[in-house]
Amino acid sequence: MRRDVDSASMMSATKPQLHDDWIDSYALRIVRNLQDSGFETYLVGGCVRDLLVGIHPKDFDIATSALPNQIRKKIPNAYVIGRRFKLVLVKRGELQFEVATFRRSMSEEELANLGDDAIEGDNYFGTSEEDSKRRDFTVNALFYDPGNNKIIDHVGGLQDIENRVLRMIGDPKERFIEDPIRILRAIRLSHKLHFSIESSMRHAISECSSEIKKSVLPRRREEWLKFLRLKEPHLAFMELFDLHILDQVMPGLHAVFMDAHKMEIFEVHLSRINAVGIDKSNPVELFSGFMMAFMKAQYGEDPWNHEELFNDSRLAYFMREELGMFKLECSVFFKALHLMQSLTRIENYLRKGERRQMAFVTNDTFPLTLKLAMMDFSVSASDFHFWTQQIEKFSGRRPAPVH
Repeated sequence: MRRDVDSASMMSATKPQLHDDWIDSYALRIVRNLQDSGFETYLVGGCVRDLLVGIHPKDFDIATSALPNQIRKKIPNAYVIGRRFKLVLVKRGELQFEVATFRRSMSEEELANLGDDAIEGDNYFGTSEEDSKRRDFTVNALFYDPGNNKIIDHVGGLQDIENRVLRMIGDPKERFIEDPIRILRAIRLSHKLHFSIESSMRHAISECSSEIKKSVLPRRREEWLKFLRLKEPHLAFMELFDLHILDQVMPGLHAVFMDAHKMEIFEVHLSRINAVGIDKSNPVELFSGFMMAFMKAQYGEDPWNHEELFNDSRLAYFMREELGMFKLECSVFFKALHLMQSLTRIENYLRKGERRQMAFVTNDTFPLTLKLAMMDFSVSASDFHFWTQQIEKFSGRRPAPVH
């Protein structure tokens, strides 16, 4: 059932809202350009949802009746990408916007006969209503027409936003089997939005927990990074444990959660990634913050044997095969751990010449090292002040090459 709503009635002047002032100007121009060319075009998905709940969107996605090549011809700096699901990427400086043609699900007849004229590659193009019903959750299926200041709701997403509930479009169990990564998305979004998970979907998550093992590691890696960008990621990991998801795809962390004391240590340290300034746009820093919390829980508070840890095959497996960390990310983390040992040896540092001091402080890994030491509570306030002074002292300078 389509529901058109004047977005002005859902606004608040003190936080992000569904209004032009809070929407990227480039995204608005793309929408209006396609609308002026006669194509039905909307902002869609997470950007609409986030603005309705008062969150700054990170991306602005666009859905349209225009076909990919029509979009490319109408929008400057637009490129058709993808093989199975073609969409258009529009670049504006360092920003990029995804513009997708409305799609629909294939009927049984179409599945049996792939000669349908509406297909291009594996794309079946459709209407906005058909497109909305292909999406995962009702709150992700809202369209916004900025020209007419209207929300188009075919699936009851507005009511679910008002009720602060996350609901699957279609049968939850079928949709999780279709794409198990939706299990992680459901839990993450419920924590991001502070929404409850609708009861039948929560039951389906428990029933389908083993399906998550069928998801590919790169997609899980991206979800773990998004989990770590939550305001309280430790609570989301706790729910993964409660719903028997961790034992399926992250047994190393599941083992930590099975021990109440270890679980508490992990949660205390992970909750500090915001306070110490971990750069949430940087996967290296996010994974390093997670690993510091994990290792404090798993290996204890006593000084670690760094050589043993570096050569620990179980730890390497956890980092690479359960978290999905890249080899370089693992290397940077271990380098930061190594440098941390020197942060409390200020007298040794002061005995070095200025060139060696500069080489230590201007090391690319040093800022991360200091953040991890703060997570670890291994530097005092006075030590931290000293090192920030050293960073300021050598700011903009690089050590001279050694001949």
